[in-house]
Amino acid sequence: MARTSGSWTGGTLRAGTFLKPHHVARAVFHPAWIPQPLDPSVERLKRFRVIAGAVASVGVYTVLEGGFDVTELLENALTASAVLLVLTPLTVGVMLLVWRRTGTVRQLRVPLLNALKLLLLFIGCVVALVLLVQMTSGSGSVFVTLGGVLTMMWMTVFVVSGAVRVSGNFFGTAAVHRCLPALLATVTSWLMAIPDLVTGDLHGLSLTMGVVFILGAPVTVTAIALVEAGRLKRRYGVRLGAHPVNLPPVPGPVPPAPPTVPPTGLPHVPPQGNPYAPHPQPPYVPGAGGNPYAGQPQPPYHPRSPYGG
Repeated sequence: MARTSGSWTGGTLRAGTFLKPHHVARAVFHPAWIPQPLDPSVERLKRFRVIAGAVASVGVYTVLEGGFDVTELLENALTASAVLLVLTPLTVGVMLLVWRRTGTVRQLRVPLLNALKLLLLFIGCVVALVLLVQMTSGSGSVFVTLGGVLTMMWMTVFVVSGAVRVSGNFFGTAAVHRCLPALLATVTSWLMAIPDLVTGDLHGLSLTMGVVFILGAPVTVTAIALVEAGRLKRRYGVRLGAHPVNLPPVPGPVPPAPPTVPPTGLPHVPPQGNPYAPHPQPPYVPGAGGNPYAGQPQPPYHPRSPYGG
């Protein structure tokens, strides 16, 4: 793939775009080289899963545990980043071993490197936000604190929007294989839930609520991933065990219908004016044709004597 200027963001970043961090996150964390989704219904399910998971997490920590601990949230973010840094390359490496039976790894070098760059970029942004929060909270200067708070607000919107993006495309691994995002999301969700189940850490909840809270995310993600993989296999012939090079070509986006153009000439223009007006009559010219209401001309009258002569 040729590397040209603007190939990562598609040329969508402008100077004014940086005033809107969610637009910057969309351009940075959903690059132009990520293929378009094949099934919009699965994308809607992914979006619902991300929103529901975020609402559930915030609700549990805020309502059930009696408060929202920012420090614990940042610690969880760093832990999740470390898990992603280790687990994502490990899972992709296992799939590369499976695909080597029908293809080579060299054929996937460019999309693999792009996905790794996106993973490192997101983790770097999470670490930068955590360090910024710690520096701002520990600063004694009013100006430093004010600048840090403004920057922290921008970074928070940027990172949260980026997390929503990468949870859908899973670091652009769909450019490697269409089924990889579903597989990575499933493996990651279960790996994050298993330690809590093994250690019995229910986050201060009862046994029933704790099990529902811990297992809710991986079960939901697994169900959505199975639906996605099943539709990819049935509708497009995309199988997880097949090397990406050997997969059938997927249909591209449907181009918009061209505008309707008349066959020839200019578009039809209806006649102007009152369509019920009488047809115009030629004007009357005296002397040119006589009285238009007169009858046929008669010969002149010559009086004759009744007695003859």
